Amino acid sequence: MTDVDLFEAEAAALARASQVLQSPAADVVHYRDALEQLVQNYGQLMRQSRRLISRSDRTERELNALNARLQQLSDELDYKARHDNLTGALNRGAVFDAARGILEDSALSLIVLDIDFFKRINDEFGHPAGDAVIRELVQRLRQGLQGEGLIGRVGGEEFSVLLADMPLQAAARVAQDIRQAIIGEPFACLPSHPVTASFGVSWSAAGGDFESAYARADEALYRAKRGGRNRVESNG
Repeated sequence: MTDVDLFEAEAAALARASQVLQSPAADVVHYRDALEQLVQNYGQLMRQSRRLISRSDRTERELNALNARLQQLSDELDYKARHDNLTGALNRGAVFDAARGILEDSALSLIVLDIDFFKRINDEFGHPAGDAVIRELVQRLRQGLQGEGLIGRVGGEEFSVLLADMPLQAAARVAQDIRQAIIGEPFACLPSHPVTASFGVSWSAAGGDFESAYARADEALYRAKRGGRNRVESNG
């Protein structure tokens, strides 16, 4: 297959002009004719070059926009893979990953909380009301923590808070503050029904096993439920 010379006409004009320039017998007519052809082809080459550059710039802009959109979609997918759709809190897998990451270098206090009698809320007021309670509870968690710790939804009505480098007693006080924030005033989404939560707190040294920390916090949580609910229990 023969390669196509995209500049065949321009090369021919340049060759003719060079030939005329080197010919001692060339007269003015030959010079003028060669120059006209050279100018014509050079002008055509400039126009084509401008079109190519314009297309290249447009293509580059389109590619940049496409890459930006792909990055945005990638970030959105990553966010959705790590966060709970209903509340925006970390999902169970992301909580476990974050906790293991913290324990590689730091001690960790873990708070696990569960909404009391949540099934009754769903049964009496419907699942949309239950969803609204879950969303409002996470809002109160964020307000109570004021940016400290990581909030996760690890089950239907069960949540966790990861507190790096916080002693057990301090974490228990945080849990009490959150408990008070939950019961402090009626939920806007369910003003006629009190919403409370029970809490379990555990502590692990750096290098500890998160599954063990979670099991101990869960044990403390069920102790709080057996003790009457709406309370905090610790398990070091």
